[in-house]
Amino acid sequence: MLDIFNKWYKRYLFEEESVLLLVLLLLAVLLLVTIGNILAPVLASIVLAYLMQGLAGRLQGAGLPAWVGVTVAYILFIGIFFGVTLGLLPLVWRQLVSLATEAPRMLEQGRQLLAVLPARYPEVFSQQQINQMVTLAQAEMGGMGQKLVARSLSTIPSILTVLVYMILIPILVFFFLKDRLLILAWLGTFLPSERPLLRRIWLEMDTQVANYARGKVLEILIVGSVSYLSFVLLGLNYAALLALAVGLSVIIPYLGAALVTFPVLLVGYFQWGFVSEFYYLALVYFVIQALDGNFLVPLLFSEAVNLHPVAIILAVLFFGGIWGLWGVFFAIPLATLIKAVINAWPKPAEGAGDNKTLE
Repeated sequence: MLDIFNKWYKRYLFEEESVLLLVLLLLAVLLLVTIGNILAPVLASIVLAYLMQGLAGRLQGAGLPAWVGVTVAYILFIGIFFGVTLGLLPLVWRQLVSLATEAPRMLEQGRQLLAVLPARYPEVFSQQQINQMVTLAQAEMGGMGQKLVARSLSTIPSILTVLVYMILIPILVFFFLKDRLLILAWLGTFLPSERPLLRRIWLEMDTQVANYARGKVLEILIVGSVSYLSFVLLGLNYAALLALAVGLSVIIPYLGAALVTFPVLLVGYFQWGFVSEFYYLALVYFVIQALDGNFLVPLLFSEAVNLHPVAIILAVLFFGGIWGLWGVFFAIPLATLIKAVINAWPKPAEGAGDNKTLE
């Protein structure tokens, strides 16, 4: 056993920098697992500052002073941040509560629709099956309503936490943008002066991750905004709630659009039935999805993330299960990081082990 471990160590950890990289990765995982909740505002601020740095860098590349780029990027961030936290989220919460109160009426309408199935398709559906489906749906609706009420009552103590986050995150983002080079230089003092392995990993993933993260945020904003305007013009109920779901659905590759289609069409059916408005909604929704997949995605993601679809799905499932929505959003960048580490990890020269043995 010791001989096997010794061979593995000499094969993969024969360089000092590879040991350092392994220690850094283990330390990062340990911090996220143990005090990830405490560091949540800091991590969120780092991510947001990284996203806004793209705009600041482009403005600086266009010839503007660095402080102008940082100022414009920060003002844009402040507008989006407080617009979402003070405008969008309260509206979405009110619509979610309204949807929960209207759920019994929708359930009864659905029961009436399902009641005709046993008569039309007796070989497939029975009245007992329909009753079981309705009972199960009622139980699920009741549980959701109780969770919403409990969540509404439990939000009172967390208001202070939300206020702290709303003050702390903008301050941290400002300093991460303003003093980015100073912070990176300070962190560099803890690393070896010669670090080719870390540089290879950073160069391999920086372009892809930056392109993916910033492009994905733009895609969420564009798809969500267009969906909201379309739903409002069509007169669809819960337009903000459904538009937010459509916007966030682009985070989940291959599955997000399919998952959000059902609630959008379901709300449209319960509001109008199978009439012209419902078909207009379906047409507009599928046009938005087609434009997103065939025009917006190729435009935003100029540097494709070179990962197999199976690897992407596994990354979404794994990191989403660990860190929820944040894990889903960063599943592809994290998978890209793992791929970059594997590709850049130092390997002994071919035949080096044999030479050492002969010596």
